[in-house]
Amino acid sequence: MAYTYDYYKKSADYVREVSGGFQPELGIVLGTGLGEYDRNVQDPIEIPYSDIPNFLVSTAPDHAGKLILGTIEGHKVCCMSGRFHSYEGYDFEALAAPVRVMQILGIKRLILTNAAGAINTDYQAGDIMVIKDHIKFMGLSPLAGPNIPEFGPRFFDTGNMYDRDLRRIALDCADATTLNIHEGIYFFFAGPQYESPAEIRAARILGGDAAGMSTVTEALTAAHSKIPVLGLSVMTNMAAGVLDQPLTSEEVTETSLRVAGEFEKYFTEILRRIPCENC
Repeated sequence: MAYTYDYYKKSADYVREVSGGFQPELGIVLGTGLGEYDRNVQDPIEIPYSDIPNFLVSTAPDHAGKLILGTIEGHKVCCMSGRFHSYEGYDFEALAAPVRVMQILGIKRLILTNAAGAINTDYQAGDIMVIKDHIKFMGLSPLAGPNIPEFGPRFFDTGNMYDRDLRRIALDCADATTLNIHEGIYFFFAGPQYESPAEIRAARILGGDAAGMSTVTEALTAAHSKIPVLGLSVMTNMAAGVLDQPLTSEEVTETSLRVAGEFEKYFTEILRRIPCENC
């Protein structure tokens, strides 16, 4: 597949046409734990992923699979209710599509949320981690293949990929929630299988605080275009081997539902404190 600027522009042009020219300034990807947050979008315009040319279709359980445009806390948002993962069979290069399309639509910042397993034994299920950085040892990248100069340079810096100012806002919002808020390192695993206990022990030695199967491809694509990113992980379980029990998707869902209300309040407070672009 030849991914070009015009390839992604076809997707963005369709969204613009359907939305009447709506121009978002904030992109949001709702992962597990915030799956129902899209109901907070005012005057929503909902577009199924399957209707968008050159876009992908979410196959992960509990991911709605629709793009929602509207307003939250004064921000004009482009909200992804459901995301795409490499374990669904997509090439890493294909996973650049959501951020590419949102950039063409006009976003200036990007917020990514996900469910993760706690590697750090000081964390517990139900805690929130503000992502400071990530570790991805797989050689694959969403930026592989010919560079698209309209988005950014061939080689680019990732030193402030998870934006310091946005992280500071999120950490300052800890006083607005009863949830425990941490700042830590997200360790990427491709999935769909949960990690082995030995892999989690290795990740802990290397500095990982939470393990997950998403977010990194989106953050890297945003970094290519110098779009500031805020990443938030819900600790839906303790990672493999931390507790003497098997990992299950039911536990992930149960924890997500348990903390959903408080996480939504925390997330809303973050949006209130993020400066609004062109509002």
